[in-house]
Amino acid sequence: MSRNLFQVWSPARSGKNLKDKLRKNSQVKVHLKQIPPEGLHLEGEEDCLIPELETEGVRCLGAMQYKIDIGVSEGSLWANGSLKQPIELTCVACLEKFVYDIKVPAFALHTELHGPETVNLSPLMREDILLNLPAHPRCDREGGRVCKAAAATMAAAAETKRKSDWSALDRLKLKK
Repeated sequence: MSRNLFQVWSPARSGKNLKDKLRKNSQVKVHLKQIPPEGLHLEGEEDCLIPELETEGVRCLGAMQYKIDIGVSEGSLWANGSLKQPIELTCVACLEKFVYDIKVPAFALHTELHGPETVNLSPLMREDILLNLPAHPRCDREGGRVCKAAAATMAAAAETKRKSDWSALDRLKLKK
């Protein structure tokens, strides 16, 4: 059973035409009164939660996809599932742009409820996405492509013949 319990609010959707404000103020909220006692499974997409990283060379290429189970138990909200955010990064070795999917296969949260009918999940989802962002992105990380910088380094190493490390021991004459 899937229902849309998320509400995304922004100034752009309330009448203002500010694309940047829409992206920066998007909020993923869950309405607690609409969650049945047995919990609920949700799947869908929401706006990118990390648009401010575009200045750092991380560009969102689409919506964040989520598959989560949520529920309320003993005055707490729990959720677990997976998140995926497609982004464009710059390789630290060859400086070429490449597509990478930030995957959070084990998204989980447990938070105490303190009165409001809605809980904003955006900061918690954003935190897990940022924690799974590679610190030193390389285009050959997933194995689907060969980094031009790494290929050039291997080619240069193959051309340079290295003297055997055992040559000094081979010349050593031991008394028997």
